[in-house]
Amino acid sequence: MLERLGTTLSRLSLRWVPDPFVLALLLTLLSFLGALHYTGYDSARTLLSWVHGSGGGKGFWNLLAFGMQMCLILVTGHALAASPPVRRLLDALAERARTPASAIAIVSVTAMLLALVNWGLGLIAGALLARAVGERARTRGIAVHYPLLAAAGYSGLLVWHGGLSGSAPLKVTQAKDVSEILGPGLAAQIGELSLAQTIFALPNLLANACLLVLVPLLLVRMTPKRETDRRPCPEPEPAPDVAPTRTDAKSALSPATRLDHSKSLALILALLGAATWVLWVRKQGLAHLDPNLINFAFLFVGLALHGSALAYANAIGDAARGCAGIILQFPFYAGIMGILTGSGLLKAIAAALAGAGPAVLPAVSFYAAGLVNLFVPSGGGQWAVQGPVLMQAAVDSGIAPARLVMALVYGDQWTNMLQPFWALPLLAITGIQARDIIGYTAVLLLASQFVFLAALYLS
Repeated sequence: MLERLGTTLSRLSLRWVPDPFVLALLLTLLSFLGALHYTGYDSARTLLSWVHGSGGGKGFWNLLAFGMQMCLILVTGHALAASPPVRRLLDALAERARTPASAIAIVSVTAMLLALVNWGLGLIAGALLARAVGERARTRGIAVHYPLLAAAGYSGLLVWHGGLSGSAPLKVTQAKDVSEILGPGLAAQIGELSLAQTIFALPNLLANACLLVLVPLLLVRMTPKRETDRRPCPEPEPAPDVAPTRTDAKSALSPATRLDHSKSLALILALLGAATWVLWVRKQGLAHLDPNLINFAFLFVGLALHGSALAYANAIGDAARGCAGIILQFPFYAGIMGILTGSGLLKAIAAALAGAGPAVLPAVSFYAAGLVNLFVPSGGGQWAVQGPVLMQAAVDSGIAPARLVMALVYGDQWTNMLQPFWALPLLAITGIQARDIIGYTAVLLLASQFVFLAALYLS
């Protein structure tokens, strides 16, 4: 049954799922039409909210700083995944994939475990591992279904927000961040929420453990039974012929070249970064990690693992190509946020959902967050637009605020399995199109909702 469901949804997505940028444009148009109707066809207000939102420029350009944080998470995670030690680890894991089932299990479990540490690392390492496993399977004659391997590599985005790089939990650990989003009055009622109440809470740990088992099982069950229906990894493109170049001996020994390749310089800076990070964490506390601390750590860990400034700069340069989708699409998603908040439409929808009552509020908040994620595929961006409504609902209903923070977390990562925005770097590495994997990840979406709901009601 799962095989037929996955195949059916995959075929439907091949026909109907557009390019992620086209989806961003369509969602912009849909948001505009909805806001236009809600405001009584006040076109000037709706158009201006696209740029200014509810005021203060919180519209089209509102996510520039956050976009930079997300680019840094992506490129530092990508560069770390491409470092020699991590690549050796991924190659060793790929060698252990001897059957179609073990190939899928190795890729999915690795991608999810690494995504719990850093979503960029999990996404890129998952993609690199899916590619490596697919290539080895092709040369060994193992009949894997490559789109399923790519879907396994993307499965880390189903758990990332409940991990150490989760935007919403990291944005509520500091009073200044809470006040920035919620305003001083509501922030005073909510207070700081430590990671012990969110990411490290027992229900979240149990949910992640459950998904580490459930996701590989579901993906394996969706493998087409007939080997003729399985798509192998495509042949790599032949490397272009490059004429050998001669290196001048004096240039190779020049001070500039020595500095470029200096392991000592990279190690000293990495040690300074590590010492600074430890001091920073001792002052702030592990329970109050934020995105800047996470990025700081991964930047210097990557520098140490690459072994030289030039090697790391080249790795970051390669990784930066994966930011193209973020750079192009984030302004449009910020514009959608501006339209929804500036017109009052999002607050009205969320407030209506929050009025369902305390017994069903966590579930309603979860599904609402999943819906909003389709329009605003950004954990931090979603917290900015939906967080105030959920926190006010928590105060009004007497529900623990951390519980609704996790409802937003689960809803956001849940519909990543339908929203192809964050799959862009993986698609580039694997050579797979979004429509090739959406049918399979949709099955993960249908099954994982019960895990997330159970975690919310264990809180």
